Amino acid sequence: MAGDERVEELRRRKALAKLGGGKERTNAQRAKGKRTARERVELLLDSGSFVEMDAFVEHRTTEFGMDQKRIAGDGVVTGHGTIDGRTVFVFSQDFTVFGGSLGEMHANKIVKIMDMAMKVGAPVIGLNDSGGARIQEGVISLGGYAEIFYRNVLASGVVPQISAILGPCAGGAVYSPAMTDFIIMAKGTSNMFITGPGVIKAVTGESVTFEALGGALTHAEKSGVAHFAAEDEAEALRIVRRLLSYLPSNNVDDPPVLAAEDDANRMDPELATIVPREPNKPYDMLEVIKRIVDRGSWFEVHGLWARNIVVGFARLTGHPIGIVANQPKVLAGTLDNTSSIKAARFVRFCDSFNIPLLTLVDVPGFLPGSDQEYGGIIRNGAKLLFAYCESTVPKVTIVTRKAYGGAYDVMSSKHIRGDFNFAWPSAELAVMGPEGAVQIIFKKEIEEAADPAKREKEL
Repeated sequence: MAGDERVEELRRRKALAKLGGGKERTNAQRAKGKRTARERVELLLDSGSFVEMDAFVEHRTTEFGMDQKRIAGDGVVTGHGTIDGRTVFVFSQDFTVFGGSLGEMHANKIVKIMDMAMKVGAPVIGLNDSGGARIQEGVISLGGYAEIFYRNVLASGVVPQISAILGPCAGGAVYSPAMTDFIIMAKGTSNMFITGPGVIKAVTGESVTFEALGGALTHAEKSGVAHFAAEDEAEALRIVRRLLSYLPSNNVDDPPVLAAEDDANRMDPELATIVPREPNKPYDMLEVIKRIVDRGSWFEVHGLWARNIVVGFARLTGHPIGIVANQPKVLAGTLDNTSSIKAARFVRFCDSFNIPLLTLVDVPGFLPGSDQEYGGIIRNGAKLLFAYCESTVPKVTIVTRKAYGGAYDVMSSKHIRGDFNFAWPSAELAVMGPEGAVQIIFKKEIEEAADPAKREKEL
């Protein structure tokens, strides 16, 4: 009988933990178009695979009446499960419990699954929905954030780290997602910022909305903080699942290979004419990519930011690859500050996780201008150069049209140890374009000509 009573007590406590902050707060969460923490986990993972950990943990704070407000789980659901049969560790913050705020025990639960993920070599997925540090716990809550930040760094390049922002993520809370490999934000319900609209108004007088300041499109298009802007929570979680299908579980595993459904010897006549003969005529590099890779396998990353360069994952005969490509239809495919940063980070990620790189080159050079120089184009361009130079994964480079100046070197040229470098019939490899070269080499002759413009054109 005593044993039965203990089992019943365990069941009662489990049921209580699943209630989170209670029915009223759960209804308020759903009214905003948001799911509960557990509903998100169930939608993300393979059905029935989730194993929860530390479901009964409560905070230890007694000040400010907190001793009367103890809720099992302390505002975060943690554990492990599978995605497509592969083990992952996940934490899902519960906004119905203290606004998802992070305190000592909340942080300890997250740290625990991060440590376990590194031990077994499995990805970590964070579902973020939090008001930030739990003020009632003071500096202890800040220490909890620092413990998480430290694990983010330890896990970097060891296991994939993915953050889905499904609600507010403010103040110090933004730094953990920023140190993970990929960030997915849900439109309309998520935001990220260091200081909110109220503080900005008080300090600077500027009025700005939550969405304009830190919404999904703001960070996907303007800041580049978000890699994906999903239409809603369900799409955000689908993106997480698809993203993982290209990635190994850790840095010593190979990426998952799928059965090839596309003939490796498939010919595509359109590739012979897709690059215009005119050197200054734009075209869409995405069309080239989609015709080269396995059908339906292209998965663009950072598609709304720094659009003059394209990065993403695809498959060749079922094998995952990373692709970096200049985009001639945006800024003529030139490299600038943001595109250099975007590509460098992607190259380093692929190198960390054994994903071969295909680089498609059509670059007339670095974008000129004082704003580029002041923005650090020398430093940022060097980041991309460094990333390619240090990478040890297989690298294949195809020059589709222009490869001019220093940008030629930077874009995985053979001189920085590209393994195989190919040139299409339309390729032009040079220090600069013909117009600029003529103006420099024949400067004196042009100046002394009776008709300088005519002579320059003749040359």
